[in-house]
Amino acid sequence: MKRTETDVLYESTLAADSTSQLSFFTQLLKIKIGAVPVALFIAIAAVVFAAAYEGYLPKNMIGGFAVIMTLVFLLAHIGHTIPVFKDVGGPAILCLMVPSILVYFHLFNDNTMKTVHLLMKEANFLYFVIACLVVGSILGMNRKILIQGMVRMFVPLVIGTATAVVTGLLVGKLCGYSLYHTFFFIIVPIIGGGIGEGILPLSLAYSALLGQAPDVYVAQLAPAAVVGNIFAIFCAGILSRLGMRRKDLNGEGRLVRSDEEQNLFTVNDTPKPVDFHLMGGGLLMICAFFIVGGLFEQLVHIPGPVLMILIAVFCKYSRVIPASMETGAHSVYKFVSSSLVWPLMIGLGMLYIPLESVVAVFSVGYVGYVGYVGYVGYVGYVIVCGSVVLSMALVSFLIAPRLNMYPIEASIVTTCHSGLGGTGDVAILSASNRMSLMPFAQIATRIGGASTVIGATLLMGWLL
Repeated sequence: MKRTETDVLYESTLAADSTSQLSFFTQLLKIKIGAVPVALFIAIAAVVFAAAYEGYLPKNMIGGFAVIMTLVFLLAHIGHTIPVFKDVGGPAILCLMVPSILVYFHLFNDNTMKTVHLLMKEANFLYFVIACLVVGSILGMNRKILIQGMVRMFVPLVIGTATAVVTGLLVGKLCGYSLYHTFFFIIVPIIGGGIGEGILPLSLAYSALLGQAPDVYVAQLAPAAVVGNIFAIFCAGILSRLGMRRKDLNGEGRLVRSDEEQNLFTVNDTPKPVDFHLMGGGLLMICAFFIVGGLFEQLVHIPGPVLMILIAVFCKYSRVIPASMETGAHSVYKFVSSSLVWPLMIGLGMLYIPLESVVAVFSVGYVGYVGYVGYVGYVGYVIVCGSVVLSMALVSFLIAPRLNMYPIEASIVTTCHSGLGGTGDVAILSASNRMSLMPFAQIATRIGGASTVIGATLLMGWLL
């Protein structure tokens, strides 16, 4: 039977449509959300959402990871695609703040929140990541540079903190705050070392000295810490962007500048085979350091994470750890820093960033405490918080060359003093792509925060 011209045209159209559809699906498979093809990501997200919505999400670490990993692939991808915003810490800001906003509007059901709570707080995923980052990076660093950085960073930290206090007091006065309120209820919470290490001890101390319940002071102190942390993330992102343009200011993750020993800073990018047995040994070493820090805390009453850092530095400098175990610990650090930091930030945003406290301060329009109730606009409040963080970063940037340090890295490390403890360190260093600075950031946060809490408590007791 002879084929008509219409039949030929119809079959050609079908073939073209089939080729077009095949090409569309081929292109769709090439599109990725992070490392996952978009079609597969949509399927996985649908499964996780359905399980969470129906209350069938497993209440264990697997369920918790399913939630935070799904969110992090989406939010980090969005943050990396927005022009300009991606260069000033956009992915870190989205991963922290979007989950906090979703929690504030009650868009997560109880099953989801309980599952993430188990992972983040009961299993303490935060401390696991911080221990891996701190110990792994310390054991993988050059020992001379490690000690030089630890010693030199105290100068910009002290000068930067003093400058931040003075600047905050002056700006607070211009915005209508008393010096007392500006110092104890805005500046101190920002540089106090975070929620767990700063705000909670401060609230107990203020309660003992001023008389009201600790919860009252937590609600007044937490907003400053959160707003200060947001400024610190933006600041780190801007510094990272500046470092791309000014190579002379950028150590690319190296804190100390040394013309004589520049080869010590050279990064060897040659691929090395992964030895999972060494990684297992390295993970065991990291766990041991964390536990030893906790044991010594019972004896000397210094926070365990601080002791963990000091013990790791001592072991690195005295060369008591076999080189193979150092390599294993550093391999764990590289895995955690590249794969688990962003998911951690999702969990932090859901459980550790009290957005309701910030909204309460801004919506009410005043900040009150015993003996003082004054009307202040939220714009002035934000300005004071910003002045504290920016002045600290600026003065560290300016004095770093005199200490033979890279200005970008010195400023970022000092800025971590105004972050939300370990939470803030992760977010700030992620925004600036400087996770190798974690040991120095932890020193700035832990020791700087503890000194601030003790000093503020003693000063308030003396004033009263």
